[in-house]
Amino acid sequence: MIKIFNLVFLTLFYSNIQSQNTVEEEKIKQTLSTFFNGLHQGDSTLIASVMHPTIKIQTTYTNTEGKSILKTDTKKQLLINIANKRESDTYFEKLHSYTIHVDNNLASVWTPYTFYYNNKKSHCGANTFQLFKTDGTWKIIYIADSRRKNNCTD
Repeated sequence: MIKIFNLVFLTLFYSNIQSQNTVEEEKIKQTLSTFFNGLHQGDSTLIASVMHPTIKIQTTYTNTEGKSILKTDTKKQLLINIANKRESDTYFEKLHSYTIHVDNNLASVWTPYTFYYNNKKSHCGANTFQLFKTDGTWKIIYIADSRRKNNCTD
């Protein structure tokens, strides 16, 4: 009888944790959706609304000589780049999937993507986002992405 009680208790406990994580995962996806809506619209204010003040932004790629490069940008520079997007230009980043891990107030998200500039495939890669939950709100504290021109899927 005790074994059955323990099994039922553990099942309910695990289900409750899974439900909480699902709710948090949806909130995290909404944060990222806001970020990408801002990117697509060229709205730096919308993007800034989901970024933590001390965010770190990095990009990895291979240059024409085959050397791996790590480029670091500032929040200010990213927001200026978005704000200076020409109205005639279109940005669209197609996310292929989300892999989300949550522990308390820290989340990690992996999103493979293909990026389109003016409706033409520009590059692809993967994003990794680190988010911090503060005052009940998820904020992006770190973004890193890889970029390549070859072996892209739609």
